[in-house]
Amino acid sequence: MTKQETMETKIIQITSGKGPAECCLAVALALKEMLKEAKAQGLKHEVIDRFPGQENGTLASASLKLCGKGVVAFSKSWEGVLQWIAQSPYRKFHKRKNWFVGISVYDTSLLPEWKEKDIVFQTMRSSGPGGQNVNKVESAVRALHVPSGVQVAVSDSRSQLQNKKLAVERLKEAFALWQIAVLQKTQQEQWQNHNVLERGNPVRVYVGKDFIKQT
Repeated sequence: MTKQETMETKIIQITSGKGPAECCLAVALALKEMLKEAKAQGLKHEVIDRFPGQENGTLASASLKLCGKGVVAFSKSWEGVLQWIAQSPYRKFHKRKNWFVGISVYDTSLLPEWKEKDIVFQTMRSSGPGGQNVNKVESAVRALHVPSGVQVAVSDSRSQLQNKKLAVERLKEAFALWQIAVLQKTQQEQWQNHNVLERGNPVRVYVGKDFIKQT
């Protein structure tokens, strides 16, 4: 990946805006569509988190991290409000057929980058029930990402090496969630913690249960 491509990193969040189950289904469908487009454009993508809705297969919100050339244009094509026109699959006689989800794009350039060299490890003894030592070897590992202050502790295995590997994986996940929390805070006036969803002038419109894009 070139230096320019590395710089193009965005986090995209899809939210139901605390809407009903139909909006949560639209979030799940939008995420699936977004992943398909990202893959087709050769973008490196990773789903950072998914918050499930009340109905099976639905999502209250989801966050996706994208890297690569073309990420800026890709994210702009999604940012705003998405409208899904369809009969409710949960309420057969419900008259409403327009469902809306919000899509926010966050720029990570002003935040600390994820670099494993910024991790500081500390070993410690694993403890069992009642504070008893599981073993006398310091197999448990605490990992701290210094620039962000995010840290995790892992004691799953008796192997310090295995715990260290798990700690890096979990710390990376925790760091990604920390990024989202920080970026959300900077835009809380716009989205009001996802309690309000502006519905005017959708950037994308999809129709029917098969989620077909309307051109």
